[in-house]
Amino acid sequence: MTITPLMPVYPRCGFRPVRGEGAWLISEDGSRALDFATGIAVNLLGHGHPHLTKAIQDQAATLMHVSNLYGSPQGEKLAQRMVDTTFADTVFFTNSGAEAVECAIKTARVYHQSQDSDRFEIITFKNAFHGRTMATISASNQEKMHHGFSPLLNGFKYVDFDDLAGAEAAIGPQTAAFLVEPVQGEGGVRPASQEFMQGLRALADKHGLLLVLDEVQCGVARTGALYAHELYGITPDIMASAKGIGGGFPFGACLATEDAARGMVPGTHGSTYGGNPLAMAAGNAVWDVVANDEFLDNVKDMGNKLRAAIEQFIGNYPALFKGVRGHGLMLGITMTQETRSFVAHLRDNHGLLTVAAGDNTLRILPPLNIEESHVATFIEKLSAGAADYEAPGS
Repeated sequence: MTITPLMPVYPRCGFRPVRGEGAWLISEDGSRALDFATGIAVNLLGHGHPHLTKAIQDQAATLMHVSNLYGSPQGEKLAQRMVDTTFADTVFFTNSGAEAVECAIKTARVYHQSQDSDRFEIITFKNAFHGRTMATISASNQEKMHHGFSPLLNGFKYVDFDDLAGAEAAIGPQTAAFLVEPVQGEGGVRPASQEFMQGLRALADKHGLLLVLDEVQCGVARTGALYAHELYGITPDIMASAKGIGGGFPFGACLATEDAARGMVPGTHGSTYGGNPLAMAAGNAVWDVVANDEFLDNVKDMGNKLRAAIEQFIGNYPALFKGVRGHGLMLGITMTQETRSFVAHLRDNHGLLTVAAGDNTLRILPPLNIEESHVATFIEKLSAGAADYEAPGS
């Protein structure tokens, strides 16, 4: 047999975690690593958070799954809380971020087509990552994600990120919506400018389009705001959310205004597992912790301290690092070279977990409840890693 039991679509490393404690992961061999990757912005409360784990345990012992043919007290509770604390009037629960973006795309198209309009085209932005389904890879312009899966789905037009003039020029008679990440994650922790985000909102209003935001990675308190669009002083019509929303439990959500969701009537969309009681217990527990000013203010504070420490540190290694960007505890260190080998060096030699991203960027995505001691340990490990790193070919 030449194939592995786990389909070999991931280039898995040698670190094999079996247990987590707060901001730390422990491998099956007992080695410990400071987790500033958090499952790529998923474990926003770290590992083993008592409130989250108890909520999941209690719900698992009570009721895990029923069909969406029945009423959902658990889903109604979380949906109401999300409506009360966001721009949205309604929520559809999914199992993943890709499914949340799929729902957002369908919601945007049916908004127009339910009113006998032929608008279907969605303007997206280069270097974005929206997921790995056929629709979401079609919405992304990355050739590496397209290879082997042709033909792509029709109806997406790509424009340079943060290029407002380009976005306006791309609008045509069949344009239905913009789809954009306020902060590109996989693309290199690249925040959009204020002018760009406010300009997209204005263009959407002017031309009768919908503004759809992908906040799968930058949402749920990661930037120090409950959702990143709040930093720009705008609201979307539709938004995809996932990753941290379950604190490690897999689920996502598509949020929309009443007007934007006008085409989403019975029979237009569905999910077998989406919104099951176990996911809703996780979501409600996460919302208990993060959806308040005290928690968000602490994310901002720790983000500022982490950023300041990184900025002070990287000046010692100008041949390796260029700068820092991002918001809150979604930070990227831009490097002078490709980052994957440095990520591996930090992991294998210094017990520090980070994530590579586009544009030669080292993603820093710690739990949102870290303390100053974790920041100090991170800088200590990063410093040691930089001091003894030899770039491939050097």
